[in-house]
Amino acid sequence: MSAFRMHGRGHLNGPVVVLGAGLLGTSIGLGLRGRGVAVFLSDPSPTNQAVAVDIGAGLPLARLDGEQPELVVVAAPPDVTADVVAKALQDYPDAVVVDIASVKAGILADLRGRGADLGRYVGTHPMAGREKSGPVAARGELFTSMPWVVCPAEETLPESLQVARALAVDLGAVVSEFAADEHDEAVALVSHLPQVMSSLVASRLQGTPLHALSLAGNGLRDVTRIAASDPTLWVQILGANADKVVAILHGVREDLNRLIATLEAPTAPGARLDLAQLISEGNAGQARIPGKHGGPPQAYSWLTVLVDDTPGQIAKLLTEIGEIGVNVEDLRLDHSSGQNVGMVEISVLPNKHDLLIEALNDRGWRVLQ
Repeated sequence: MSAFRMHGRGHLNGPVVVLGAGLLGTSIGLGLRGRGVAVFLSDPSPTNQAVAVDIGAGLPLARLDGEQPELVVVAAPPDVTADVVAKALQDYPDAVVVDIASVKAGILADLRGRGADLGRYVGTHPMAGREKSGPVAARGELFTSMPWVVCPAEETLPESLQVARALAVDLGAVVSEFAADEHDEAVALVSHLPQVMSSLVASRLQGTPLHALSLAGNGLRDVTRIAASDPTLWVQILGANADKVVAILHGVREDLNRLIATLEAPTAPGARLDLAQLISEGNAGQARIPGKHGGPPQAYSWLTVLVDDTPGQIAKLLTEIGEIGVNVEDLRLDHSSGQNVGMVEISVLPNKHDLLIEALNDRGWRVLQ
């Protein structure tokens, strides 16, 4: 393999070939182009490729004109990723090849079975996305501060891993290193299970009378937000990681059976205690989710401010909170049913809670605790 063309700080020099001009592939192209890296794009859909080129994510692959790329990024659907990676390793014998599919172990096993050059291959997974798809939805800053997992094989050369890491760093991501199986087990729990549960809950809403759905609040919206995901993509993801997801679903089934049995006799001895324990177990699990900036979980205090549903009110509120000297840790928006008023739910550090309420009241804001 030829020498790797890396800056001293480990950034990519390019050129970079991106195979797949969907949301992620085009976002990678935009991000790298923003750093001045030459990017060449290809997609089975001429329309996707043309759109990606038009918005500045790179040039058509044909323009590479025989030059050997430093890196090839395979941004193909999971069910064809191994095929595209294997061909890229053959077509570009001096390049590192990475893929960005959301499941890793099966792809690695497939490539190993084909006798592919795993020294130049690194499986990766950027944990970023949007509710929209396609190149039109791409953003060069999509990966900023988001996790990007690299999953080197035993055969992966250190130089190849360095290039894969450089890709993530250049795009502003936070790099983590996992073994392929370890990655698949992790995403089955933190990504694939939430999708399944969200879709199952949302499916219960089919045929529900609209007057009943009018009572929906943030709880239902939060739980079902990701149920709007692309079915075709998730068929591939869940199929590729089925064994890991099934193992977790068995545990969920045990919990559901336990809950059903308790609710079938809610006044039986011990029933209320069992319900309290089940909810408490959820509290304990939720409290383990990393907090702001990936730090340790931290308890915040919440307050709700009523704002007129008119332009500029939320911006004015946030400006005044800044003037008061309080940092907003999180923010959620909701609307009051039947009234022309919005509700801004704000979380702050507990020691700032009372101070903020008093200051906002003094400024004329309507604050609910």
